[in-house]
Amino acid sequence: MKALIKFTIASVLLILPLAGCSDFLQKNPQGELTQEVFPQTASDAMLATNAVYSSIRDWFYNAGGYPILDIMSDDSHKGSNPNDQLTTVGPYDSYKFTVTGDGLDRWWSTLYEGIKRANVVIEKVPSIVMDESVRAQCIAEAKFLRAVYYFDLVRTWGGVPKVITVTPPLQLARSTKEEIYQLIIEDLGYAIDNLPEKSSQEMKDHGRATKGAAKSLRTKVALFQNDFPGAEQYALEVIRSGEYDLEPVFADANGKNGEHGIESVFEVGAMEVEGTFGDQYANTQGVRGTPNRGWGFNRPSEDLRNSFEPGDPRLDATIIDLGETLDGIKIMGDGTTPDFLYDADGKIIERECYNQKVWMPGNNTITQFGHNRRIIRYADVLLMAAEALNENNKPGDALVYLNKVRQRAREGNPAILPDITETGKDNLRNIILNERRHELALEGHRFWDLVRTGKAATVFGPLGFVAGKHELLPIPQTEIDISQGILVQNPNWN
Repeated sequence: MKALIKFTIASVLLILPLAGCSDFLQKNPQGELTQEVFPQTASDAMLATNAVYSSIRDWFYNAGGYPILDIMSDDSHKGSNPNDQLTTVGPYDSYKFTVTGDGLDRWWSTLYEGIKRANVVIEKVPSIVMDESVRAQCIAEAKFLRAVYYFDLVRTWGGVPKVITVTPPLQLARSTKEEIYQLIIEDLGYAIDNLPEKSSQEMKDHGRATKGAAKSLRTKVALFQNDFPGAEQYALEVIRSGEYDLEPVFADANGKNGEHGIESVFEVGAMEVEGTFGDQYANTQGVRGTPNRGWGFNRPSEDLRNSFEPGDPRLDATIIDLGETLDGIKIMGDGTTPDFLYDADGKIIERECYNQKVWMPGNNTITQFGHNRRIIRYADVLLMAAEALNENNKPGDALVYLNKVRQRAREGNPAILPDITETGKDNLRNIILNERRHELALEGHRFWDLVRTGKAATVFGPLGFVAGKHELLPIPQTEIDISQGILVQNPNWN
């Protein structure tokens, strides 16, 4: 559905929930439901709330399907074989995409679909006769997810239409970026006040939003607004809650063994099936060829590989190389993809390799659909706390959280990744940003980190990034057309 406000309410209510356990995932569709008759009961309220989660497992939620944000960064290339999606995904590798770029319309529509579903809960559930605490939690989950969707929208496109009702006007102009951020902050405030802590959740509810998830997202929002006191406040509240810690083994932070584990703040639960209950995010990036685990997009770059400190175990846990053996399976790769590409001087500019963070144990392609994508994990919170504390002139406190991440990364080997002792604000800022690159590589953070810190033009310039243009993506031309000119394109994209 391309139109922003051409909503079909029935489609909202047929969608299934998100979490990784079977009770939360396996709820039957409710048939022909309409705005006039749904939701009316406490059971309806839960079904409508569950529907809000389904957009976050939709393949299109992931930047329109392909991990274009990583591909646009210095961390990766298009990947797959040389010709696969060359004219559609390839342009993101060199900043040659346009207002009709592949996936932008799908991403936009999916985010607004999630917002539409959230608005059903936020607007309709308050009038249902039901347990007050359950009602408040349903609304809080919907507001948290609406904030998630709007945060992606405002980061990607800046000011966007603000839809906060199930019956919006037929045409909506763009709200300002500040207005969208204010809505996000208000939604997260309600979520923080009404969501439970992770430790109070039953196993069947793993994957639902929690107080810690809302505070962590609030931290990230504050960083994007350069509100460093606010970022410090919320990050430290998450840290001091005692609800989270780092997985002892770095690979488990994104792997099967760490699903809904101690490091997971908010993740997308999925089952090893294609369709509604599976998540194609990992399949899109899975090893291509032998073994056949997916399409092989989002290939780690030589720049990322060479940026790791000597001996950093995160390098091996981030990149799958040909000839490697994982879970007893030897990685042979794709016969139609060159093992190496060289420049005129014989220097490697790209090689066939893959994103290990989405690897799933198993022996067929379908297993990749069961990967639980981590949207927020505790290492991210620690590094956000370090960043905020440094900006607030508290370098000693910042080092505590920075070095906690490095301590886990070295996994007991004192000969590598020594503690950082730098206290100069500018140098420490760069060190923290570099640590984020290695800790969170290929998880969709790098592009945003460099844009929000003003470093994108310098780092991405050689890739084609243009200052004053590429900080925001173009609004899909389909949306401009549907609005009949009400929506105005972002600067320098006309």
